[in-house]
Amino acid sequence: MNKSVITGAALITIGGIFLLPNFTELTLRELWPVLMLGPGILFFVSYFYDRTSYGLLMPGTILTLYGLLFLYCSIFGWYWMRDLWPIYLLGPGIGFFLMYYLGKKETGLLVTGAILTSLGVIFLCSVSDYGYLWPLAIIIAGVLLIFKNRKKTPVA
Repeated sequence: MNKSVITGAALITIGGIFLLPNFTELTLRELWPVLMLGPGILFFVSYFYDRTSYGLLMPGTILTLYGLLFLYCSIFGWYWMRDLWPIYLLGPGIGFFLMYYLGKKETGLLVTGAILTSLGVIFLCSVSDYGYLWPLAIIIAGVLLIFKNRKKTPVA
């Protein structure tokens, strides 16, 4: 990617962040996480310019997801972190999935992504008001697997 494009995009982003408080009630105290979003998005843009650099997807995913998490908490209250902490597992988990699906099809990326994402989703569901839903989803998945296999085996 052209260095002047990256520099220009960075300057536009930084200028926009400093300009926004003049037009809204939001201040830099709430908007600092946008400084994480910018580089995160630039990692994604860099990947789409050079699709062989699939390693850029991991920092792009982590910075973007954590930036969104911090932005949400800085605007709506940091007490939300009590329930949203499992997103720390989802960041790298989704990053590994993206590296697998958009990069090399290495099994290690898929397995690691599945483990981290599953743990993140399970913990996110368990701390939410709907904590009873994820065990039901696991039970339903088990029932579906049993009946799926029964249809494939011939009846004697």
